[in-house]
Amino acid sequence: MATPVIADVKIHFPNAKLTLMCKEGMEALFLGNPAVYEIFTFATPSTFIHRLEHHDVIEKLREGHWDLGILLPNSFTSAWWFFRGRVKKRLGFRANGRSLLLTYGVPFPKERGREHLVLTYKRVLAPLDIPLSATFPTLFVMDKEKEAIEQLLTQYQIPKGARIIGVNPTAAYGPAKCWPKERYHELARRLIQEDPHCYILVFGDQGSADLCNYVTSGLGTRGVNLAGRTSLRELIAFIQKLDLFITNDSGPMHMAAALKTPLIAIFGSTSDVATGPYQHGTVIHKHVTCSPCFNRVCPIDFRCMTRISVEEVYHESQKILRNKF
Repeated sequence: MATPVIADVKIHFPNAKLTLMCKEGMEALFLGNPAVYEIFTFATPSTFIHRLEHHDVIEKLREGHWDLGILLPNSFTSAWWFFRGRVKKRLGFRANGRSLLLTYGVPFPKERGREHLVLTYKRVLAPLDIPLSATFPTLFVMDKEKEAIEQLLTQYQIPKGARIIGVNPTAAYGPAKCWPKERYHELARRLIQEDPHCYILVFGDQGSADLCNYVTSGLGTRGVNLAGRTSLRELIAFIQKLDLFITNDSGPMHMAAALKTPLIAIFGSTSDVATGPYQHGTVIHKHVTCSPCFNRVCPIDFRCMTRISVEEVYHESQKILRNKF
C-alpha cells in the first residue's frame, strides 16, 4: 500500500533518485518498480535499545547524504534513524513522541481510520505540495518470472487453458480474520465439481501447511497445496496468473489488488474501509454490530464469519468468472 506514495514522489520529482528502505525480505515487493533507484534493506534487532542504536542503518544513512527522507512507519525508531543518520529533511506523521526529530511533522488527518490507508499514507506528502492523487498500488512481474510460473503449472499437471483459482485461507494477524477452513474446503470442492476445467491453488506459509492440506484434501490433482513452497516473488507471479483469487484480509489480498487479479476478499474482524483491497475486487463483509473488533481471536460466536456462507462466496465467484470469460 506504500507504492502509490513512491509513484507520487517520482512524478513530483522526476529527476530524483529514490532509495527505498525496508526490512529484509520485503524488498521482493518492490523489484521491477521503475520509480525505485535502489533498495536498502535492514534486519530488525530483537531489543529496543539495539533497534534504536542500529549502527549499520545509521552509518548507511550517513553515507548517503540524503536530501529528503519520507517516513511511512509511525515508529519512534524510524524517525531516530533518520535524525541520527543526518537526513537533511525528515517528513512523517507526528506520533510516538518523535515530533522533535522531524523537519516536517504532519498531524494525523481527521479522516484516519475512516478512509483507506492508501489515502492516509498519501496525506503525509502535503508539506511537499503533492496533492492527493489517483495512483493505485502496483506490483511488477518480470517476463522470466512469468515463464517460471508456466513451468511450475506444467509440473503440477495443470493444463494450458485451465481455469485457475487461488485460495488463501490464512492471515498473519490471527484466526479472527479467517473464514472457517471447512467452508474453504467445501467451496474448493464445489468449484472443481461444477467446472471440469477448474484447478485450485492454495497458498500459505510453512506454518499453515496442515490447514492448506485440509482445504485441498479430496481434490486430487486438481487441488495443489503450495503452503511454504513459494518465494515471495513466486507468490506474486502466481497471483498475477490466477483467474480468480479468494482470500481473507491479508498481504496476498493486497498483492492481488495491486496486480488487478479478479478478487474476492472475505472480511470479519477488520475494516474493509481502511485496509480493504484498494478500489478493486469484491468484498464480502457482514458488518455485524461487533465488527470491526480487531481481535486476534473471537471472544464470542464468530458471527462475522459464520454468517458468510459457501453459497454466497460461490455465487460471487461465478459472477466474476462469467464476466471474465
